[in-house]
Amino acid sequence: MKTRHINRRKIPGSPESGEPEYVLIGRLQRTHGVTGEMVLGIMTDFPERIIPGKLVYLGASYIPHKITGTRPFHNNLLVTLEGVHTCEEAAKFTNLQVFVRTRDLPELEEGRFYHHQLIGLTVRDEGGAILGSVKDIIVTGANDVYVVNNPEGEEILLPAVETVILKVDLEERNIVVRPPMWE
Repeated sequence: MKTRHINRRKIPGSPESGEPEYVLIGRLQRTHGVTGEMVLGIMTDFPERIIPGKLVYLGASYIPHKITGTRPFHNNLLVTLEGVHTCEEAAKFTNLQVFVRTRDLPELEEGRFYHHQLIGLTVRDEGGAILGSVKDIIVTGANDVYVVNNPEGEEILLPAVETVILKVDLEERNIVVRPPMWE
């Protein structure tokens, strides 16, 4: 069961239930050079979608800005924003988080989900018993791990692999699982 990572932290202004209005894709780390370029630390599995013309939202106030230029820089991107032409102008954006609107995210192929789509779903075993709800997702590199809070407030960790995660139904807001038997 593959998920695509879009980092989902509690975002101010997002609704308490349902999908968040914005998702985090990166953070502007520092300026680069004298022409207004900034280093964007990537926090998405889709860095190829950060392109000139892309509308992004900066900081806790989600101020819209259009990206006018991008180029690779180590494991990050160098970006320029419309109207930002000097190092001094770019410095004002240092350490701001960069978001996109959830509604602008592309559809994923069958069986793939964004993390924000899974948070809050009810988790049931094969017999229909409620185990809890997904509260967080840990990205391990090998596979994601769903953090499920049960009704007693305890955490259950479920690896996001096909032998454990049997079915995800976004419309019904349920995940059917076969919890691993730990020895």
